[in-house]
Amino acid sequence: MEFIKCIRLFADQVQIAECKKKLKANSSSLFKLSKILELAGNEVRLKMLYLLEEEGRLCPCDLSDILGMTIPAVSQHLRKLKDRNIIEATREGQTIYYSLKEEHLKILKPFFKYINQENLKMQTA
Repeated sequence: MEFIKCIRLFADQVQIAECKKKLKANSSSLFKLSKILELAGNEVRLKMLYLLEEEGRLCPCDLSDILGMTIPAVSQHLRKLKDRNIIEATREGQTIYYSLKEEHLKILKPFFKYINQENLKMQTA
């Protein structure tokens, strides 16, 4: 198999340098977003993140009932999100509630806004 080679005659060295500079300047943010999207790439975890953004906080039992999953299955997904520092837990008595960390809420909010807008379009169509 032969790889396609670029056939441009002259590279725009200024554009290339600027693009490299942009990537370097934003490397930390791009890394954070890639890790969030990596986890959110799983439909169940995306649903959990969406619900946490919509409701503010939920416990594993709530998520279990909403998603129709066992509590251990929900807990495994929550553990992955918590280990990556995307959600945080607070305890009230015997109940642990999970919520999105504020820094990640800012990142994810536009995605969930898009989902809600698409839903509105479908309802009005």
